Amino acid sequence: MAEAGAAPRPRLLFVVAEDWYFCSHRLHIALAAKDAGFDVAVATRAKRDADRITAAGLRLHPIGMRRGGLNPWRELTSFLELLRIYRRERPDLAHHVAVKPVIYGSLAARLAGVPRVVNALAGLGFLFSSSSLKARLLRPLATLAYRLLLGGRGRVLILQNADDRELFVRRGLAPAAGIRLIRGSGVDTDRYAPRPEPEGRPLVVLPARLLRDKGVGEFVAAARLLRARGIAARFALVGDVDPENPASIGREQLDAWQAEGVVEIWGCRDDMPEVLAGCALVCLPSYREGLPKVLLEAASCGRAIVATDVPGCREIVADGDSGLLVPPRDAAALAAALATLLGDPALRRSMGERGRQRVLAEFAAEKVAAATLAVYRELLAA
Repeated sequence: MAEAGAAPRPRLLFVVAEDWYFCSHRLHIALAAKDAGFDVAVATRAKRDADRITAAGLRLHPIGMRRGGLNPWRELTSFLELLRIYRRERPDLAHHVAVKPVIYGSLAARLAGVPRVVNALAGLGFLFSSSSLKARLLRPLATLAYRLLLGGRGRVLILQNADDRELFVRRGLAPAAGIRLIRGSGVDTDRYAPRPEPEGRPLVVLPARLLRDKGVGEFVAAARLLRARGIAARFALVGDVDPENPASIGREQLDAWQAEGVVEIWGCRDDMPEVLAGCALVCLPSYREGLPKVLLEAASCGRAIVATDVPGCREIVADGDSGLLVPPRDAAALAAALATLLGDPALRRSMGERGRQRVLAEFAAEKVAAATLAVYRELLAA
């Protein structure tokens, strides 16, 4: 409780669909805000990391929001649940992360009279990057919601790369004056520290959710090409399927790849520093990103990267300096880039060293937290 005469602590509410995502991408920001004097609460689906949130001294509001849900009754229920939390918490500032929390949260904040809102989008997401029928049907609704909800007094939109900022302004999705560029979620450079590359047959990992638009199919095709050329290397998919994302790879496809022997299927791992220490190369052939945290972790660990020349990836990888960039959806180009680095351990090491220095200079978690808190203070002072 605040002492008599002391200014009340500003109340900050995070809204994030998944507790694991909050912990991996935003917990350090919430803790920095708490240390800076904010009273912090989190509304999220409590599945696997609820204890970690409460152990950090943050109030937890479990919600039923599902990222991939489209049932009208369930969506209305999710929205009303969020509205009740806003009216109960009465936050001075709400921070929404990802598409559905941004749309539902912004509308709930407006109805509940929340004076300040930070919306954060890590890339365009499935609705804007996919050509599927579902995405094409929902895209106009999301476009309208963005145009109605992202602007206005006391509203700031955080984007992670300049390409997305240009696109949002050009399409009229958000006013340029209300956009702030914060590049990524940051990385703990002490936890993700460089270690020597292990001896033996080099390992290439693709660490991501197993989605088609992460370039998983191209990675498998590139591994198949390199095996046919007699290049001695292992290839592993490190991540899990995501049933709530329409772009998720099916279990049957994963079983077929594993039976073929072209890639190893490791599933989701909680020991990513060990995974990265054990590999020679990190590969992410995505079709589009915000600013992928896993590439920050890879670079922080001193690992060279092969990625696609798309928004988000090229914010981290300087082609020919800290890794190699290839065109998206091009398995042959991906295989050629992987072959180049698999055949040159000295080049891998030098690229990894330069990537580590870039992360220290630009992407450390403390820098991202400080930039986010600066946005909070800007809004509170307005």
